[in-house]
Amino acid sequence: MIEADLRAYLDRIALAERPAATPGGIARLVSAHRQAIPFENLDVLLGQPIRIDGASVFAKLVTGRRGGYCFEHNRLLADALTALGLPNRPLLARVRLVVTPGEVPPRTHILLLVDTPDGPWIADAGFGGAFLPPLPLCDGANGPSPDGAKHRLVRRRGNDPLDGEWLLERAGPSGATDGRAQAVDGAWQAQYSFDLAAVAPADLEQANHWTSTRAGTRFTTLPVVSRVLPDGFASLVESRLTIHAGGQSSAQEIAEGSAYGAVLRDVFGLDLAAEQLGRLWPTALRLP
Repeated sequence: MIEADLRAYLDRIALAERPAATPGGIARLVSAHRQAIPFENLDVLLGQPIRIDGASVFAKLVTGRRGGYCFEHNRLLADALTALGLPNRPLLARVRLVVTPGEVPPRTHILLLVDTPDGPWIADAGFGGAFLPPLPLCDGANGPSPDGAKHRLVRRRGNDPLDGEWLLERAGPSGATDGRAQAVDGAWQAQYSFDLAAVAPADLEQANHWTSTRAGTRFTTLPVVSRVLPDGFASLVESRLTIHAGGQSSAQEIAEGSAYGAVLRDVFGLDLAAEQLGRLWPTALRLP
């Protein structure tokens, strides 16, 4: 990412100054990113290919002012962190939300391992289920988020610092999620697990292709949009809008296409063309 692109990205996420190349700077960057750029899979439902090279992601999320999902968000974040002098590399994760006991979900999520002056940290600007703050890569690391949730990292096996599986957990208000929270408020729920194995570009291409094309999955059949709020979270799954702010949650069903377009625009900052909305709205109601 060249300097002009970095400036455009910082403008897109409403940061007037470059964040410091520190864990605190990463936290500030991820928070601003998640508040400005929504998570969304609408191009998948519109039949558009999802490209995850740096130029394509920048053109869509920054220049085009659209959102995207994890492979797009975290490619953009990775390029920005590199430009800020923070080396990083991708990791692949297994999302553990709504998983039956004994099921091993595929590696369809990407997060970043960042080399900071204080050691390795994980950062994730592309998880649509809830806001997950950056955390140091150490067993028991924990941290809060402005929506009232807590988060922690648990090392599940392995003794070598670069071996074993890690589990990221969240405990907090279920209203500050995309609806997949299974635990009661205050109880720990697994978000995803990951290891530190090297990830090649071909691995990302393969995982992205599966995620965006696999028939019959939640991701290829339901429109999903979410955005972090200063003290909460907003999500739109099918036609159900949920907003958590100020410690309170509210939910409503969107009853007509014009209201659906207004919610996308006013709550999530997505200004889609009428033709695109016309193709999405029946999908949102599961109509033929």
